[in-house]
Amino acid sequence: MQKTNKSVSKRIKVTGKGKLLKRTIGQNHFNARQTGATERGKRGFSAIASTDVPKMNDKMPFSH
Repeated sequence: MQKTNKSVSKRIKVTGKGKLLKRTIGQNHFNARQTGATERGKRGFSAIASTDVPKMNDKMPFSH
């Protein structure tokens, strides 16, 4: 039986339809120099690239 990779499962959110979402990159530090538009654009989640989806599904066998 394959185990779930916990580091991946904590970083990725699975939607109701099975899409994989991740946090937008560049939100952690050095944000004071960013413009308001850049800061607002980084809010929320972004979709994972379609080429990486099979790899992530292998690491999370019970999520889909």
